[in-house]
Amino acid sequence: MPSHYWSRARFILLLVLLVVGAGAMLFVTHNQRFYQRPIARVEHVQAGAVQRTTDQFKNVDHEHQQTLRVRLLNTNYRGHWLTVTNTYSDSQPMDQHYHRGDQIFLSQLRSRRGKLSANVNGYKRDSVVVFMIWLVSTLLLMMMGQAGALALVSVVINALLFILAIEIDLKNNGEHVLLIFGTLSVIFTLVSLLLILGPTKKMVATFCATVIGTFTALGVSLLVFALTHERGIYYESMQYVTQVPRPLFVAETLLGSLGAVMDESSDIIATLFELKQLNPTIARRHLFLAGRNVGKSIMGPLINVLFLIFMAETFTSSLLYIKNGNSWGYTFAMNMSLGTIQSLVSGIGIVLAVPLVSLFGALLLGRRTN
Repeated sequence: MPSHYWSRARFILLLVLLVVGAGAMLFVTHNQRFYQRPIARVEHVQAGAVQRTTDQFKNVDHEHQQTLRVRLLNTNYRGHWLTVTNTYSDSQPMDQHYHRGDQIFLSQLRSRRGKLSANVNGYKRDSVVVFMIWLVSTLLLMMMGQAGALALVSVVINALLFILAIEIDLKNNGEHVLLIFGTLSVIFTLVSLLLILGPTKKMVATFCATVIGTFTALGVSLLVFALTHERGIYYESMQYVTQVPRPLFVAETLLGSLGAVMDESSDIIATLFELKQLNPTIARRHLFLAGRNVGKSIMGPLINVLFLIFMAETFTSSLLYIKNGNSWGYTFAMNMSLGTIQSLVSGIGIVLAVPLVSLFGALLLGRRTN
């Protein structure tokens, strides 16, 4: 890294971030008094019996018993000691293996004849979350400077908007899901591009291409759904959905493809602006061809990334289905089919965005030829 990179201002920023990070970690490791749920620290662990289990499909697992000596860190019983038991398996699908020094939540804390008892209810994980947020923020600010700060601001604003949209959806009992999240996707795009690119021609071209490409891809997918009568789409695989699943799936697909289309559009527009600076007299036709060539180079990796993301979400549940005697076809239908459809819809949006963003960029930047 070049020496001039470490300017005085950047070095001060690094020191501030380190101090903030240390302060944040110190706070989250000693913030138990702000929780209403009982929290305890594991001071001693005693291993117990191990039991071998086998199910009807001959899957073998082992259950381990633990006796934990813990000290309460909050509530009116702060400082008191108690003994709790924990059972965990080798696979740990819904349980945890605890160690000395872990901070854990307790449930059903009660006192009988002066003796405390409780059940273990999972890790206290806020320190891990805060550390990851600090690490990502530090890397963005130190490596990207102002651009990284604007990216963080856009993420925070979009997160607040997303929470607001969910609250509105819950109050309407899911009656206007597509309207709410369709509007949200447009606002997401506008806010992100305004913060990162500013009110420039580059922002206008990227915004138009992103919105048109995303909604056109969604329209094509809905047309295909109508023509095929949605055969092979198993909405019942959307677990824990208390609203009509179809609109939620469409909204999820819309938001999922928006980011990839925006990423691709930004890359193409940035390339076209560089070409414009290198050759101010470049013709619109040449800019359009250049944008199309850039799109051809990046749309393949983008589609693959989206596909891997959607498939990774279903990896563990698919393994569980297969291990429990289900066929590959049924496992795919109930776990991977919706992710595959989302990948295809996002792929349509990515492909459509290439000519659209190239056209908008050429019209805004290129020189008209006779």
